[in-house]
Amino acid sequence: MSETMSQEQLEAVMGLIINAGNAKSDAMEAIQAAKVGDFALAQEKLTAADQALVEAHHSQTGLLTEEASGNPMTVTLLAVHSQDHLMTSITFNDMAKEVVDLYKRLGNE
Repeated sequence: MSETMSQEQLEAVMGLIINAGNAKSDAMEAIQAAKVGDFALAQEKLTAADQALVEAHHSQTGLLTEEASGNPMTVTLLAVHSQDHLMTSITFNDMAKEVVDLYKRLGNE
């Protein structure tokens, strides 16, 4: 087993970090849009966040498939960080959807 990640593994890890970061940013922008009553933009940002998470999951699935095929990755701080980033972004995205919904309800009262 190699002591470093392959180029493909590094690209997958970076894909996780980049796409998870984009998802979290889009989710935050959705909250900010909802806060000022722009629910169309909020929905657009939530949709973008969901798509970024799909892309991040593709990267993660590639890594899992490689490991299941007998090509495990050396666990590095960068790999752990990418997984942490993904899980945080998923949670933040879920919460953003709830916050946007709350703003919609408050606006309708």
